[in-house]
Amino acid sequence: MSGVKGLKLSPDLRARFEEMRAGRLEPARPRDAATVVVLRDHPRHGLQAFMLRRVASMAFAPGAYVFPGGSVDPRDGDAGIAWAGPEAAEWGKAFGADETVARGLVCAAVRETFEETLVLLAGPTPDSVVDDTRGEDWEADRRALLDRSRSFAQFLERRGLVLRSDLLRPWGHWITPEVEPKRYDTRFFVAAIPEGQRARDVSTEADSVVWVRPAEAVERARGGEWFLLPPTLATLHDLAEYDSVADVLAAEREIIVHAPYTEIVDGEAYLMLPEDAARHYPGM
Repeated sequence: MSGVKGLKLSPDLRARFEEMRAGRLEPARPRDAATVVVLRDHPRHGLQAFMLRRVASMAFAPGAYVFPGGSVDPRDGDAGIAWAGPEAAEWGKAFGADETVARGLVCAAVRETFEETLVLLAGPTPDSVVDDTRGEDWEADRRALLDRSRSFAQFLERRGLVLRSDLLRPWGHWITPEVEPKRYDTRFFVAAIPEGQRARDVSTEADSVVWVRPAEAVERARGGEWFLLPPTLATLHDLAEYDSVADVLAAEREIIVHAPYTEIVDGEAYLMLPEDAARHYPGM
């Protein structure tokens, strides 16, 4: 693939692209989504990120190592959610979104992280955080969120908790290419795991979890050991420049929208990556 800053499309995606070029197929509308890179400082290994490997049966990115996250639930935008830290309008400025979308993104980030890892960025007061989320009562709450029988706002109200948006930082913004049948408009956040909490595999979508140094994850991907999507690889490469969680949280980030696109090169269809992401990808 020398000289081409992209990934060759599969036959199925090439066929979709041709249908779209001919005007016979409209691109799927991307759904708003949030992803959170949960971080910790390990006494021996230094800065580490929590990652999950998606089960092979998943329709989207089977076998890929990913960060916790998922789509925004329409109820995530509930303006009545108890909230501490930067308001939705401030998050909207960071991510180029209106206030309602921004509120939904932050709530989805906290909700999805709890659903997939039991890490909860919320506390009983605006300046405290839950110190342990293990136990059957917490598991029951997690299942209720997963099956959508309880909204995130109802969960927080029942527990008497305040969402801590100040524990999150904006990090990145990626939009799934138009050629993909499932598309997401995903904002990336970073956060430190709260003291006393433990992340563990509680997701039916993952068959393995790991705390890993960002640089090590990048090397595993380059060596063919791990499958990482371009946004994940680019995020890990950026994080590898930092020595501690405090350094990451203090970083000044300009949020740039990355939107890979399809292009025909010498008769072949490629998914073209942004330059700053392509330089990290194996084989480019």
